[in-house]
Amino acid sequence: MQHSMSNDFDASNDVLKVLRKIIRAIDLQSKYLVKEYGLTGPQILILKEVYANEGISVSGIAVNIDLSQSTVTNILDRMETRGYISRSRSVEDKRRVVVRIEEPGLEIIKTDPSLLQEHFLERFRKLADWEQTVILSSLQRVAAMMDATEIETPLSFW
Repeated sequence: MQHSMSNDFDASNDVLKVLRKIIRAIDLQSKYLVKEYGLTGPQILILKEVYANEGISVSGIAVNIDLSQSTVTNILDRMETRGYISRSRSVEDKRRVVVRIEEPGLEIIKTDPSLLQEHFLERFRKLADWEQTVILSSLQRVAAMMDATEIETPLSFW
């Protein structure tokens, strides 16, 4: 006698399949970013944050983009070596390190690289505000149900 799964509807496998497709799409976009710009998703995210907030602190970046301060510091080390950003002590508070964007970083920002696929963004922006809100709240609920709201995304994901 062959045992079969319950006939009851179980969408959890479908949810997993959809999540895997989303992860794969993000992974492909990340590979495109590295190929096109030479920067990873987190590096571009940090570059955009530094551009938007001139003289921001390392801890300010970490809070704003939801990564740990040590992760941000490691990413900044690589970006500074390549000349995209610079770090210096604050004139007002010597304990504070401020981050500024440099010319190579500005050149990248001018191209406005997207962390999400352009076709997704175009379609998403065309949705009514209420539809965008429903999608966002649903994804936030999924993250909360997976206890993922406090988990830092590993750099390998980007």
